[in-house]
Amino acid sequence: MTVTRTNWAGNIAFPGVLHEPADLESLRRLLGSGERLRAVGTGHSFSGVAVPAPGGLPGAQVSLARMPVVRELDTARGLARVSAGLRYGEVAPWLDDHGLALHNLGSLPHIAVAGACSTGTHGSGDGLGILATAVRALRVVTVGGDVLELSRDGEGPGCGSGFAGAVVALGGIGVVTEVTLAVEPTYDVVQTVHEDLPFAAVVEHFDEIMSAAYSVSLFHRWLGDVVDSVWFKVRVDGSGGTADPLHGSVFGARRATGPQSPVPGGDTGPLTEQGTPGPWHTRLPHFRLGFTPSAGDELQTEYLVPRDRAVEALAALRDMESDIAAALLVTEVRSMAADDLWLSGAYGTDAVGVHFTWKPDPQAVLPLLPRIEERLLPLGARPHWGKVFAAAPDAVRPLYPRLDDARSLLRTFDPDGLLSNAFLDAYVRD
Repeated sequence: MTVTRTNWAGNIAFPGVLHEPADLESLRRLLGSGERLRAVGTGHSFSGVAVPAPGGLPGAQVSLARMPVVRELDTARGLARVSAGLRYGEVAPWLDDHGLALHNLGSLPHIAVAGACSTGTHGSGDGLGILATAVRALRVVTVGGDVLELSRDGEGPGCGSGFAGAVVALGGIGVVTEVTLAVEPTYDVVQTVHEDLPFAAVVEHFDEIMSAAYSVSLFHRWLGDVVDSVWFKVRVDGSGGTADPLHGSVFGARRATGPQSPVPGGDTGPLTEQGTPGPWHTRLPHFRLGFTPSAGDELQTEYLVPRDRAVEALAALRDMESDIAAALLVTEVRSMAADDLWLSGAYGTDAVGVHFTWKPDPQAVLPLLPRIEERLLPLGARPHWGKVFAAAPDAVRPLYPRLDDARSLLRTFDPDGLLSNAFLDAYVRD
C-alpha cells in the first residue's frame, strides 16, 4: 500500500509504498525484485537515515511488523536470538522471565533492536559498550534475496573481522531479520537522583562522577552554574561503579526527596521507578514502555565526544548557553566504553554523549547546530547517525578511521545501492 508515514517526532516523512511481508519467503522475493527498498522500524530516528531511496528517486519501505516472532535461547552459550523488529521493551521482560539480562539498555524501551544497533544507539555506563556491542550474529536478507548468517566466526563478507562493519551499518547491507545477543544472569538496579550538582564539580570531578555507578546520566538545561540533576543507576549486586551514591550528597548535589523528571517539574508518571530496587529492565531505561517516551513533541541532537575531551566540550558550550537554553528542553550527558564497530560513535575511544532534547521548533534549533558543531567537531565529536545534525559529509567522514572499509562492505553487499538513500550515499557510500 502507498502511505506517507512520519517518524514519531513528525519531523521526517517516509513517503512511498510500504511492504509488510508476512514470512521469510515473501521478504526474499521482495529483496530479489530489484526494487529500491529501505527497512523501517519504530521511527525513532530524527535524521534522514531511514528515509526510502536516494533523493528524488522512487523507493519503498519494508517493515517486519508482520513477520513471525522469534525468541530463542541458548543458555549454554549465553545467547538470545530475537526478531530484529522487536522492541527492547518486548525483549527485556522475556529475558528476565528466564533469569537473563542484557548488559545495558537505552533511555527508551520503545526502540527496535535492529534499528537501535544499526544506528549506534547507546545507554550509559563507563564500562558498558553501546547496545550493538551485545550483538553476536545477524540474520540478513540481502539484495537478490539470499539469506546470510553473519558472525565473527563465519566466513565471507560481513563475517570475521568484517562483522565489525556489519553490526552498525545504517541498513546498508540488507534487511536484518534476526539478531543474536549476548546475555548474562539477571540483576537488580536501584536508581537515585541527586539535584543541583555544581558545574564546577562536573569540571573538576567528571571522571569520578561518571564512574560512580553502573550507569550515570547528567541532566542540564544550561541555566546558571548548576547541573539540574545526576541520575545514578546502581547494580544491587555491587558490580559496576566505584562509589555508593545512594546516601548523602555527591560533590555538592543533594539527594532528591521524591521522583524527579529529567526536565525539572515535568510529569514523573511515564518514568521508571526511582529509589527502590527492581529488575534491570525496569530501572535502566528512564521511561516506561506503556507511555509516550521522553517529551514526545521534540527534536533530538547528539554528539559522541572522545572521553578525554568531554570536559573541554562541555566548557566550550558554556559561551552559548543562553542561546541553547532558549531552544532546549534538556541536555543529557552519558558515557560509554570504546568498541571496534566501524561506524560506531565510540569506535576506538571511550566516549561521552552530549545529547540535546530540543523544543519542536526547527527555526530555533537548526541555526544552533553549526555553532555547536564548530565547537565540538574539532574535538573529535561524532554526530549520532539517528539524530538531527548539520555537519556536511566532508566534515563527518574523517571522524571514522574505518570509513573506507565500511564503504567497501556496503558496496559488496549492495553494489547498485538498492538499499541506500540520500543520507547513506552522502555520508558513507559515495
